[in-house]
Amino acid sequence: MSIKTGKTLVVKNETFCLNAYVDQFNKRLKIEDFRGNLDHILHYIGNWSKQPFVEKVIVKSRKENIKTLMERGFLLEASVPGYFLGGEGFFLCKYKNIDRYNSDRWCEEDNILDSVWQKRKQKEVPLDPNLTLRVAEVKDAKALSDFYKYVFPIYPVPIEDPNYIMEQIHSNTVFMLIEEKENGEIIAAASAAINDSFRNAEITDCATSPLKRKGGYMNSLIRELEAELVKRQIYCSYSIARALSFGMNAVLHNLDYTYKGRLKNNCYIFDKIEDMNVWSKDLSLTDAQKLAPIAEK
Repeated sequence: MSIKTGKTLVVKNETFCLNAYVDQFNKRLKIEDFRGNLDHILHYIGNWSKQPFVEKVIVKSRKENIKTLMERGFLLEASVPGYFLGGEGFFLCKYKNIDRYNSDRWCEEDNILDSVWQKRKQKEVPLDPNLTLRVAEVKDAKALSDFYKYVFPIYPVPIEDPNYIMEQIHSNTVFMLIEEKENGEIIAAASAAINDSFRNAEITDCATSPLKRKGGYMNSLIRELEAELVKRQIYCSYSIARALSFGMNAVLHNLDYTYKGRLKNNCYIFDKIEDMNVWSKDLSLTDAQKLAPIAEK
């Protein structure tokens, strides 16, 4: 098992229940959902976060608990409208050491965002006829893992392991890829990790071969992933992109995603631990022309 493979845990007792993800590789504890006595929950999280590996605690919260969490020292870093079965989800964080808290490239990342917002949006570019865009199958796991290993020296999950990709496909993650027809070589890929419990999806694992960039491939991949999500009646789509990546943030802005905050020193990716921007989109509002005839009937 990879060191990157975290543990999903459910903690239950007489006064509360919480779902958590223990992520030792990225040195963080993520509380994915909770209900019950919030004082007891926070006391439990406080004791849990004393483990030596924990440098950051992330709590995904509904609106009604934000005030209490902030009163207990958590910082609101981002939100995703529609995250909890249509209700907005809020990401609140607490840091266990100063190095994990400090971000020395924050202003540079702000400047990148300013440049993204000034960039003129582009229309969809037709895919080159020598390329194929399709949903990945289990048999593609080895090729996908080799591709991701080539693009990312470091990644927060074990995506370089074909077994991990197979597990993700079986657990309702849709991978989309673009390959060259002549040799079957993958040149770009992305996925939509579907959360069936809350009916949302994270657009993630976005990668383009360094030799094939600026071809507009990621725009095409994400549009196809969105179409797959709408087929499944999933309308909350969000993505967490490297704050230092002008290209990926520009793609999301171009596809009408809205910037919803930045997760400081969130995970190890590319070549170090990095800040990550959160973007979200309501897929139910993306095609008014198709909805108009329905309203007229």
